[in-house]
Amino acid sequence: MTTETQRPSIRDRIRPIDAGETVLAAHFLGADAALALASGEIILAGETDRRLSLHAGGILDSACDGSVLLTGGDDGRVLAMDRRGDLRRIHDSGGTWIDRVALGPSGAMAWSAGRKVFVAQAKGEPLSLSLPSAAGGIAFFPKGLRLAIAHYNGATLWYPNVQGDPVKLEWKGSHLGITVSADQRFVVTTMQDAQLHGWRLEDGQHMRMSGYPGKVRSFSWTQGGKFLATSGAAEAILWPFSSKNGPMGATPTMIAPAAKAGIKVTQVAGHPASPVIAAGFADGLILLCRIEDGAEILMREPDGDAVTALAWRADGKAVAFGTESGKAGLASL
Repeated sequence: MTTETQRPSIRDRIRPIDAGETVLAAHFLGADAALALASGEIILAGETDRRLSLHAGGILDSACDGSVLLTGGDDGRVLAMDRRGDLRRIHDSGGTWIDRVALGPSGAMAWSAGRKVFVAQAKGEPLSLSLPSAAGGIAFFPKGLRLAIAHYNGATLWYPNVQGDPVKLEWKGSHLGITVSADQRFVVTTMQDAQLHGWRLEDGQHMRMSGYPGKVRSFSWTQGGKFLATSGAAEAILWPFSSKNGPMGATPTMIAPAAKAGIKVTQVAGHPASPVIAAGFADGLILLCRIEDGAEILMREPDGDAVTALAWRADGKAVAFGTESGKAGLASL
C-alpha cells in the first residue's frame, strides 16, 4: 500500500529574503532575482544572496531585460549591471537626479534627467531631447528605435535617429507612467488622477480608462499583449487590447479580488508565457490568477505589509516579490 505524497503549496516554495528596507522594484537578471532597495543597493538572489551598493543615494528607477539591469539614482548616475554583477557607468549628470530609465531593442538605453531625455545605442554618443516638463515615464516601442515619453499635458514620441520634430500626443493633466502595446498601435499613460489615458496612433483617437478608486501605480502586459493589467482598485483591472479598437467600448476584465474590503491592488505582473497574472495587495496578500476563469492560487498570506515589487522570471517558473517594510521572497513554481 502506498500513500500519495501531498503536493507542496506555493507558500511552501517561497525562499525568504531579508531586504531590511523598502523594496522599490523586482526584476530577474538571468536566473537570479534582482531587488532594488531604497538605500541604493541591489540584492541578487539565487542559490545565495549578494548585496551590492550601486548608488550613493537612492535608486529612483530601474529596468531589466533579463541580461542587463539599468538603474538611475539621485546621485545623478546611470548604471548597467550584467548577470555576473559587473557594473558599467553609462552616464553621470553631475548631480541632476535620474528620474526614469528604460531598456530597448538592440541594447538601446534611455534615461531622463530634469527636462531632458537621453538615448544611448551600442555605438556613438547619447542623443538628447528637451521636454516641456520633467519626464513622468519613458518606454521604448517593442520594435525599432522609438521612444515614448510621458510628461505634463501629454506624451511625446521620438525617433532619435530621424531628423524632424517628435510627435506630440496631447491631453491635459500630469502623465506619470507610459507603455506601448505589443502591436505598437496604442500608447497608454497613467495619470496623477485615478485613470489611464491612451491614444490610438493610426488616427490619434483618445482612450480614457477611468473608474479607479485610487491612482494606478503598477501596470503590466499579459501574455501576447492581450490585456494591460493594472493596480489601483480592489481587484486587478485588465483592459483588452486584442481588437483593432483596443479597450474603446469594451468592458475590462476584473480578477483577483482583495480578501478584505477597502484593500487595493498595489502591484501586478503578467506571466511571460501563460494567461496568468500575479497580483500583490496593500495588506501583503499575493495571488496568482488565471485570466480566462479567474481561478486563484494563494502565494502569500496577508500580513499588513504592502507589496511594493513583483516580477516573473522569463521562463515563468519563479516569482520575486518585496514589501514596504523589507520582507522579500523568491517563489519557485
